[in-house]
Amino acid sequence: MEDLLQELAERLARSAGDNLQAIILYGSAVTGEYRKNHSDLNVLCILHRTGTADLEQLHEPLSWWKRKGFPLPQVFTEGELRASADIFAIELLDMKASHRMIFGDDFLPSLDVPTKLHKLQVERELRTNLVRLRQGILSVPPKDRVLVSLMDAAVSAFVTLFRHALLAFGEPLTVSKRHVVRRAAEIAKGSPDAFFAILDLHEGKRKASEIDAQETLRGYMDLVERMTNETDRRLAASS
Repeated sequence: MEDLLQELAERLARSAGDNLQAIILYGSAVTGEYRKNHSDLNVLCILHRTGTADLEQLHEPLSWWKRKGFPLPQVFTEGELRASADIFAIELLDMKASHRMIFGDDFLPSLDVPTKLHKLQVERELRTNLVRLRQGILSVPPKDRVLVSLMDAAVSAFVTLFRHALLAFGEPLTVSKRHVVRRAAEIAKGSPDAFFAILDLHEGKRKASEIDAQETLRGYMDLVERMTNETDRRLAASS
């Protein structure tokens, strides 16, 4: 991983020149939950200028990165990031809490993330992702492999939203996915077992064939619904 990140930084620096301000690694690669072949390397690229010609300079290094199987970095200017921090509160609070500089000076400690829209973002995205999960269940064949894949694709987003729901409830921000799920289950009076099974799959600790898809889907949906409704109730009461 380190060799890949170093090569990415070198390729970006050669292509972008003095337009490259910073490269930031975030997500599971810096929280201790990264699993090779199962986790993404999430990267934020900060440029001084983001015009079309500036972005075209990044085509070669980012095509190489994509061929390695990683998602394309998010690209911002520092000014854009600061100006939009209120609407990306979930993402930036997580990034401030856990990140590593691959290139450039670390400006994230000084980045102010207003939380005036945080609760609304959490509530909206939880409900939106629940509706999206229901639509996914309706749109795919009820085959075990497909259902397990559907849960796996959504698990990281739901854990992030559970984490920020807990933060909105006044609890400290924690990066441990299993701690988040366990605490969400306690609060919502549900079971964490289905989410633990999918996290095991997501981290390469369990095979899809070892998971009872129908039972796990029932438990997974139950916790999502319980936590979404509990978030609606608590945040409505506090507003």
